[in-house]
Amino acid sequence: QVQLVESGGGLVQPGGSLRLSCAASGIIFSRYVMAWYRQAPGKQRELVAVITSGGRRNYADSVKGRFTISRDNTENTVYLQMNSLKPEDTAVYYCNANYASIYWGQGTQVTVSS
Repeated sequence: QVQLVESGGGLVQPGGSLRLSCAASGIIFSRYVMAWYRQAPGKQRELVAVITSGGRRNYADSVKGRFTISRDNTENTVYLQMNSLKPEDTAVYYCNANYASIYWGQGTQVTVSS
């Protein structure tokens, strides 16, 4: 049974930081392209950051320079370090695994507000 379990969301003030984690089980993690998506109320889900099995990274223009995606293949975990958070970063953040199949986590809420 495949599981992607996100954690680390919460309420933070503008300019603050959060670190999201996504722990994967039931897959050969090292083979998968891992990504973070987000969905704000009334908006479509959008790609935030992606990291390939080889460690290449890409980011949405809106988060470049502020967010960093990383992975630990020994812990089967992907991370999203989010710095200089803005109110427009408020959304539910989802972990995504893509290789032979596509899997999603349940999401974790990030709220940026003073």
